[in-house]
Amino acid sequence: MEKTTLSKRFKHFAVNECRGSSQLYEHLSQCVSEDEEMLLLCAHAREGQPVPNLFFGAVHYLLYKGKDHELKCFYGSIVESPEEEGGCFPYFKDFCQKYRNEIISIMENKSVQTNEVRRCSYLYPCFCLIYEKVKKPLALIEIGTSAGFQLLWDQYSYSYGTAEVYGNHHSDVHIKAENRGKHSLFLLPESPPVTYRKGLDLHVNNLNDNENYLWLKSLIWPNHYERRKLFERAAQEVTTTPSDLIEGDGVALLSGVVKEIPQDTAICIFHTHVANQMPHHTKRELLKKIEGIGQEREVFHLYNNIHDGDLHLDYFINGEESNLTIGNTDGHGRWFSWNLQR
Repeated sequence: MEKTTLSKRFKHFAVNECRGSSQLYEHLSQCVSEDEEMLLLCAHAREGQPVPNLFFGAVHYLLYKGKDHELKCFYGSIVESPEEEGGCFPYFKDFCQKYRNEIISIMENKSVQTNEVRRCSYLYPCFCLIYEKVKKPLALIEIGTSAGFQLLWDQYSYSYGTAEVYGNHHSDVHIKAENRGKHSLFLLPESPPVTYRKGLDLHVNNLNDNENYLWLKSLIWPNHYERRKLFERAAQEVTTTPSDLIEGDGVALLSGVVKEIPQDTAICIFHTHVANQMPHHTKRELLKKIEGIGQEREVFHLYNNIHDGDLHLDYFINGEESNLTIGNTDGHGRWFSWNLQR
């Protein structure tokens, strides 16, 4: 990837993703965007990867692994009282120079994978809506499942700015989020029934493997304490709740998986912040496959990052296609907009 393109990516990341969320990553992103040596290092990322997330995740991972360096003093995930970010870039650059080969190895071999449990906050009302339409148990297929956090959305509890709690009221994982949309959410008091769940990913992360666990934790930004706690609680849920996670190309595997799903369930294919890593021809193939499934039976497709960044729900009932745009979503699930009238 050209340095000019990489520089633009880091500037965009600083302003559009980090501002108001992480002063450390905003500052580092701006500095990296103007540093030729750091941009050359980032050029080792594989095609299709969100480079800033991957690069900062690699550094964070090495700090978690115990690399002793002054840089750790700026990371709230490593020390209790982190220093102000303003003076961190010289330490960051020195760390990257010192551990350059290890960072390159991580960037060439690891991927940024969905690990944001709080995105389930906007999945929950969507699946409530789906269940209300068909009154059938849901059969879940998640593409890009990583460790399966979002595949277990029905096992968590939720609140949306009030004292009311929805979902699984006995769960240790409680997710809070804000609806910034024009309309009120569609919420059922308890989670809709799920009778089938399967996750598909090019690389499944087994959370019983400490390396996998640590890598996913490294992708959580250092100052995001609440995200980290949710990750830890959800990891316990994932390791105790059976889920069928299959390693392979989710789009290629989809047709075979659908054949095993009982007819008395509603197929729900979903993915969040995954399609941005798919080539255009793969996106087209996925949509074509879902259309084919929709000619045979009910199928729902919940997704973002195919056409744009909005959350969409497309579905086929009796062969008739419908397309809904739910609204915008925050990448970390802190807020979303519900723009559907009930």
